[in-house]
Amino acid sequence: MPGSPDRREVAVVYAAGLVQGVALVTFPAASSILTSPSYYGLTSTAYGALFVPQAALAIAAALLGTRLTERWGSRRVLLTGLAADLASMLLLFVSQLLIGTGSVTYLVLLLATTCLGIGFGLTVPTLNRFAAAFFPSGVERAVLYLNALLGLGTALAPLFVALFVGLGFWWGLPLLVALALVVLLAVSAPLPLRIAADELATSGSPPARPALVLPSRFWVFAAFAVLYGVVETMSGNWSSLYMTSTLGATATRASVALTAFWAMVTVGRILFAAIEHRLAPTVTYRLLPFVVALAFAIVWRLPFGDVTFGVIAFGLAGLGCSALLPLTIGFGQEELTTIETFTAGGLIAAYQLGYGIAAFGVGPLEDAFGVSLRTVFALGALVAIALGALSFVVVRPPLVRPALA
Repeated sequence: MPGSPDRREVAVVYAAGLVQGVALVTFPAASSILTSPSYYGLTSTAYGALFVPQAALAIAAALLGTRLTERWGSRRVLLTGLAADLASMLLLFVSQLLIGTGSVTYLVLLLATTCLGIGFGLTVPTLNRFAAAFFPSGVERAVLYLNALLGLGTALAPLFVALFVGLGFWWGLPLLVALALVVLLAVSAPLPLRIAADELATSGSPPARPALVLPSRFWVFAAFAVLYGVVETMSGNWSSLYMTSTLGATATRASVALTAFWAMVTVGRILFAAIEHRLAPTVTYRLLPFVVALAFAIVWRLPFGDVTFGVIAFGLAGLGCSALLPLTIGFGQEELTTIETFTAGGLIAAYQLGYGIAAFGVGPLEDAFGVSLRTVFALGALVAIALGALSFVVVRPPLVRPALA
């Protein structure tokens, strides 16, 4: 980006990271509302199916993001992503006015998650591009702060849900996020929001790109990202329902558990970045999956009513998840230099595939096969152990240590 970044542009980008984080977790945070017979009354399968279009469109947007940026420029891609997020929140708000109209309500919810997938897939990679371009001499720190704000947003969403449920109108969360997005779009629209690479988007046809050949090692990283997406989504999408249905927690205490998970994801990311000179990222990478496995094993064995330890266990799961995806992308970019520009988007797409598997797959296991959520988390512990074993294949010497971001 030529010259020093405009402070307004920096503020918009980092504020967008925070708002995107809240939007991303709005649906999981409202899981108790979506499945309550007093509101939407969705089954576990119907609830999980909501996230299938979100994952599919997020994958597509992440994979197409580079091509769209070449054609449109980063500013237009960002504004399109934020507009898709806005559409998602407005549709969620409207859906509560349609409760009792049968399949129409569910179709509106599916359209809402579809828009959220588009918004996530376009917005998050673009925000990272802006953060790096704004501070070229401190890229790692700039991206770290952006991801920390994104994580903070994910932690705030369940707190907002609990607050609005207590006030008697849960739909205050999507309305609040929609208002924040309207403000972001209004402030962003007159700003140039350009980076140097965007010149290609206005200089005629972009240069012809050679055929993309993915090395075999990419699929090792992608497999790790898929498994990581599964274990993260186990907590991110199903912890609230586990707390209420299996441990007997109130909706408020369930929101606290989800907040604990996302808060520890953020705290852990910053913590491991701060101590990377004392604890090598390769060691962190090999250790954290087993922390997740331990957390899931605790969740599996908790007796009914042990809500406090449920909150602690999901917080531990968040710590275990915290640095894994950033390190996967960092290690991949360091090693897969022949496809460096594709690596981040490809691995985010793989992560979203794992997200979709866990977001939807748990519902049929519970509804069609009678597998309890308790057993699902026991299976999740096995997936985390497999993730730990795969980490030793991903990080093979010699490997340059990437900074956590």
